[in-house]
Amino acid sequence: MEQRRRLPPWSVRSRILATVLLVTAASMVMAGAVTFLVERARILQEIDARLSERVAAVRLIVEGGTGAQGVDGPGTADDGGFATTADAMAAVVGRVPVGTHESSIGILDGVPSFVPAGRAGFRLDDDLVALERMIGDAAAGSVKIGTVTSAAGHLRYLVLPLTVGDGVSGVYIAAIDIDAELGELGSAVLTYSGVAAAALLLIGLVGWLVAGRLLAPVRRLREAAESITGENRSERIPVEGSDDISDLTRTVNEMLDRLDAALTSQQHLLDDVRHELKTPVTIVRGHLELLDPSDPGDVASTRDLAIDELDRMSGLIDGIAALAESRSAELTRREVPADALTSEIFHKARVIRGHRWVLGPAATAAVSVDVAKITQAWLQLVDNAAKYAPEGSPITIGSSETADAVEFWVADTGPGIPPEARDRIFERFGRADTHRGIVGSGLGLSIVRGIMTAHGGRVMVRSGDAGSRIGLELPRTTVRRR
Repeated sequence: MEQRRRLPPWSVRSRILATVLLVTAASMVMAGAVTFLVERARILQEIDARLSERVAAVRLIVEGGTGAQGVDGPGTADDGGFATTADAMAAVVGRVPVGTHESSIGILDGVPSFVPAGRAGFRLDDDLVALERMIGDAAAGSVKIGTVTSAAGHLRYLVLPLTVGDGVSGVYIAAIDIDAELGELGSAVLTYSGVAAAALLLIGLVGWLVAGRLLAPVRRLREAAESITGENRSERIPVEGSDDISDLTRTVNEMLDRLDAALTSQQHLLDDVRHELKTPVTIVRGHLELLDPSDPGDVASTRDLAIDELDRMSGLIDGIAALAESRSAELTRREVPADALTSEIFHKARVIRGHRWVLGPAATAAVSVDVAKITQAWLQLVDNAAKYAPEGSPITIGSSETADAVEFWVADTGPGIPPEARDRIFERFGRADTHRGIVGSGLGLSIVRGIMTAHGGRVMVRSGDAGSRIGLELPRTTVRRR
């Protein structure tokens, strides 16, 4: 199949300008055409009105010659008036004025006999064929207005039969040159065309500059996108003004910030994973290199160590997957009573040995949460408390509420967490050396923070010499149940 030839690409700036120019040109052409047609129709109506006025002028001359009727009805004459048709015709041709683009002629018995004395714009007897056609229109014996093409151009003419008592047949013909009358309109159209072309040129120039100015942020956006690489993600687009383009620029800058944060987080994760996996791999490799195949005890101990390290790496991989899922998975929210959820978590935690579990106060509000995710996060706090609180110490599980939030918490009575370590324990593989031991050595608390971020909440840490309380604070969505 023959590949379709692609049209040359046009920039947005060129397309905007082309559209504006096409619409403007079409509007100008339409306006000019309508104006031309309306003005042309007005001129043609004016020509017919002027010819119609000739009938009244001829009648006035004939009737005023001697007081007799010279033109009556269709153009016949009564007794009296001018003595002969020739006298009447001479008076009419001589007295009825003709303009610059007009002419007239008097016909007696089919012969051109009278013409205006040097004032006509053209002579009707220069084209006998056209004159014969006009004379033929007088055969009906009535006044007629028509159009004919002659050597002088397109003529609009009046045929007026004029006969006096001597029996000689006379015809008065007046004509107006349509082309000449419309000539000024043609000149006006040419002038309009020139002005319109100049206006289009000016609109094109201004449109090109304005479109370029308006699209400058988009161009800078393209340049910024081209300059952004894995090593250089700091490029941002300057924001100017408060229009739609500025809003787009702000949105793109925010998107770039999010992408930068995501890529930075991903890079940190890769660095952390590389660091965390390096130790078990080194341990397994070192023991395998020192393994004595002939010593069954050495083989067994090395096998157990390798399996233990592989299990730790497997747990690490599962934790990374859980962390990614906590930040990207869709939440399935439903409203649950806070006290019921508190009681459920307590009954799940009380089977963990080594501590005395206490059910604390419970909030009475209903909250909209993904129950599975919140349960996962809350039990992670329970697991951390069980690991790092002193053996046999009480651990309390409860919930509380304020006007704006509900908090699900776990409290213990062990040594506290220093203020400088409270943020670090929620980082991936974050470690904090405290009185409680090495806290936050895995991904559990980082997963907790990811779940809370997805819910629009946060993790609260309150710690002191009397113990620590870590809670999941969620914004309230419903009123207190009564």
